[in-house]
Amino acid sequence: MKWKKTDITQYTEAKEYIDTVLIPLMPFEMESDTHLDVNAFQYEWTMLLVNELEKELTGRMMLLPPYVYRKPIIQEQELKRIDSWAKEIKKQPFNHVFFLTLDGGWKKHEEVLPGTLLWLPGMKSGDLHSADMYRFIRDQVEQMSELIQSYW
Repeated sequence: MKWKKTDITQYTEAKEYIDTVLIPLMPFEMESDTHLDVNAFQYEWTMLLVNELEKELTGRMMLLPPYVYRKPIIQEQELKRIDSWAKEIKKQPFNHVFFLTLDGGWKKHEEVLPGTLLWLPGMKSGDLHSADMYRFIRDQVEQMSELIQSYW
């Protein structure tokens, strides 16, 4: 399920079955053209990945809008902000909260995150529409799907 009207309507009718949320963590940084290019590529790549993962786990997981933060991470400020997101999420009967990121900086804060961190080393460029990239994304989706299901 995605964060859109039709899916939310379905969710409210069957929320006892949807106990997992996935939140993509997305950096925002405009320091240089290189950062812009890398961040845009990684945003697209991550969204392709989480949309495929959502398809794989439809009926059990909801994909929430991306959590966007400025880089570098201002630790205390972002941890408070992400904790407020988690408190809002817990108003619904979700048992599992997963945060997906390509930013290794979140690994330092993994133990205080209000959920499970899924960190993937990220590519910085490539052809998002190539057959090789699609196969790579599918492989990642299969592995992450198994990992998420192990929490159920």
